[in-house]
Amino acid sequence: MACLRNRIAKILLVVLLSPASGWAQDENIRLTDDRGETLRLSTPAVRPAAISTFGADVALALDTPPVAVTDYGLQGVPDYLASRLDGVTGLGPRHQPNLEVLSSVRPDLVIAIRRYTEKDGDQIEAIAPMLALDLITVQDSLRGLELAGQALGAPAKASALNTRFRDRVQLLADRNKPEPAETVALLTSGSETPFVYYDHFLPTALLERLGFDNVGGQTPNPDSGIPLGYRISLEALLELNPDTILLLPTSRQRAFTMNPIWPYLKAVRTDQVYEVPHYWKEGAGPIARERILDDIQRLLLTSEPDK
Repeated sequence: MACLRNRIAKILLVVLLSPASGWAQDENIRLTDDRGETLRLSTPAVRPAAISTFGADVALALDTPPVAVTDYGLQGVPDYLASRLDGVTGLGPRHQPNLEVLSSVRPDLVIAIRRYTEKDGDQIEAIAPMLALDLITVQDSLRGLELAGQALGAPAKASALNTRFRDRVQLLADRNKPEPAETVALLTSGSETPFVYYDHFLPTALLERLGFDNVGGQTPNPDSGIPLGYRISLEALLELNPDTILLLPTSRQRAFTMNPIWPYLKAVRTDQVYEVPHYWKEGAGPIARERILDDIQRLLLTSEPDK
């Protein structure tokens, strides 16, 4: 009888520690997000929701389509993802997601931009575990993809995407060494004064890495990464006089392009002003950042290395 009891006890112990047991997996996936908060998942997420374009981008790249996504308000879901998000529930703008709708789709993970969800963090986490990320710099993108890969059960694929991206950046950098470096400005805003981005913002950091000189300069707050840039007068922009100007999309007419100074800018005179797509504004996702490299290669680089 004692022998039988011992055998039963061993069997119960195996069952409790088995991967099929929820108890054993309570801390199977542990991640620390950019808030410093620990995220715990018993199994990889299969119903992620995205309060960020990054969330939708990374979920698609890792073959776990999102159940709900935010957008850019009047400008909608970014075109580069729209066809693959047809029929996916919308949550409204990323800075003000509809939490009732979020709850109704029953996500098992929310992938979010940290700065847009700080005020609603407790409410969101009452619905599902939240992975809140900074998503400003290239390093943020690499780290965010690694974390999302773990949360979605695809760490190897996430790592491979990061390796491919790093290798491509290095290849482009090796083949593009202009002397002197061409200057570039990344601008946004529909007002009379444009907003120019600092060097640490992912697209401008990539431009710097590929041999260009971003006239926006270095961030004064490297620890927080905020603000992303600053307002610059047309007079000050004329002093910097970039060789190339890249314009982010806006829902309003760019009033600063009506300024009498605008035609005197070198980039305008030489027809080196380009409008770039929305993914430049939130380019941390693995699909978006590859498209940014595509655009840089097509618009600004003379060599055409293979991807």
